[in-house]
Amino acid sequence: MKEAKVFIFAPADTTGESHKMLEDSGCELIVGKANWDTPQGDSELEMAKMAEGCDALVGTSIRSTPITQKIMQSSKNLRIIAKYTIGVDDVDVDAATELGILVTHGPTESNWGGVAEGTITAMLTLLKKVRERDRYLKETGGWRDMQLQGTYVGSRASDGYPGIVLGIIGLGRIGSRIAMLMRPWGMKMIGYDPYVPDSKFEEFGVRRVDLPTLLRESDVVTLHVVLNKETRHMISGPQLAMMKPTAILVNTSRGFCVDERALIETLQKGQIAGAALDVFEHEPLALESRLRKLGDKVLLSPHMVSSNLGSGLGPGIRWATQSVLCALRGEVPDNVYNKEVIERWESRFGGKNVWDAERQARVRA
Repeated sequence: MKEAKVFIFAPADTTGESHKMLEDSGCELIVGKANWDTPQGDSELEMAKMAEGCDALVGTSIRSTPITQKIMQSSKNLRIIAKYTIGVDDVDVDAATELGILVTHGPTESNWGGVAEGTITAMLTLLKKVRERDRYLKETGGWRDMQLQGTYVGSRASDGYPGIVLGIIGLGRIGSRIAMLMRPWGMKMIGYDPYVPDSKFEEFGVRRVDLPTLLRESDVVTLHVVLNKETRHMISGPQLAMMKPTAILVNTSRGFCVDERALIETLQKGQIAGAALDVFEHEPLALESRLRKLGDKVLLSPHMVSSNLGSGLGPGIRWATQSVLCALRGEVPDNVYNKEVIERWESRFGGKNVWDAERQARVRA
């Protein structure tokens, strides 16, 4: 009889390999609905019922029904909530920490590195007018329209051209990789991140500034932050008003970091030049969304900037599965997001193997 119970709240493993690994290790699986492409709506009560008595929760993004405190409290045995993804904004991390539950995530380089490359691709697509040139050539039969001139990104020694200013909000894994990749171009880079030391800014050639300065000076503003109370709508009407009318905004972090309505109005009024968005406040993006009607002012992507061959959710699924098995054995995984809970968690579960504990309980009975 299988003892450890694992609720896969948002399955994404089309191969079934991770499910088999869990089952072969002695886990009973409760599998929810796949909701990445088709959100199921708010079903907290159903989720709480499915999580009853579970030792672990695991899955991909589930923004339609976030993992709330109520869902966590449906099982006193719950040890871990393991996400396949980098982001944990669909988990009440504060509640998990309060309850002594580990939250793990999947910051695989194939994903965060892909986000960095995709961000640069989006930036250059807008600045170099790649789409417009392609369409012009194919549809009009014309040649070299000077309205299709692009922006020279880097500095030039020949004539003293300083290059554009790249403003990076968030100098974590992704922001740092972007700075590293763009540094040889000779462009000016400024950054805002109150949570990293000056030494990191110096390491990547980024000048530290406050947020208003970044918004005023940058030709490109790119966001690389987690979604929390501090970053929700951190870019709204007042912040957009600080930007240059020739500037562009790139958001490949989380949709709710940008006030979508304010951005649309700003673009419609021509107060900034454009935006590249891979994420949205509500996903999938509604067919009636005004963002779809802004033409070349926006470059839109269906939340898959990190999806490249050899990346996607695969590495994160494997990592999350190993994290679950690790926690069930009473060991701390290596990708804990809420690290402040570890000491408390170890006092509750450290060295306590789920299967051994239940075998011993049956023996005592």
